[in-house]
Amino acid sequence: MATVTLKGNKINTSGNLPEVGTKAPDFTLTGTDLSSKSLSDFAGSKVVLNIFPSVDTGTCAQSVRTFNKEASNLENTKVLCISHDLPFAQGRFCGAEGLENVVSLSDYKDGSFGKAYGLNFVDGPLEALHSRCIVVLDENGIVKHTEQVSETVNEPDYKAAIAAL
Repeated sequence: MATVTLKGNKINTSGNLPEVGTKAPDFTLTGTDLSSKSLSDFAGSKVVLNIFPSVDTGTCAQSVRTFNKEASNLENTKVLCISHDLPFAQGRFCGAEGLENVVSLSDYKDGSFGKAYGLNFVDGPLEALHSRCIVVLDENGIVKHTEQVSETVNEPDYKAAIAAL
């Protein structure tokens, strides 16, 4: 279990992020077109998992915008933006913002992604949502970099994530 804060108040997660050097847990998430997507769908590409509580908050929305901008310059890299938001909300946000370089995926069906990656909040006002995390994978699905943002309202370290690619 990891502990982070939300505006200075401690909240706990269900576990710990996968360790650098290990194989990333597989997952099945829902795309904005309601299709199922798994980690194997992105095999052969470097992958940035941009994980956050909800696209309807300022910091989460900014992380999607920032990674969308960065992704346009990255070779053989997919940026997956993952939350519990309904696929309709994710699609609406990306459509309204004109974001086309990221893939929005939802863990709304059963929360299995958050459980497998150990990042669900288990208490506090955001209970059951995802904590703000970045996980970078190589072309073989090996974890190269992780960050669980210690203060939920803060943005992740984009430069460190990009440098890990």
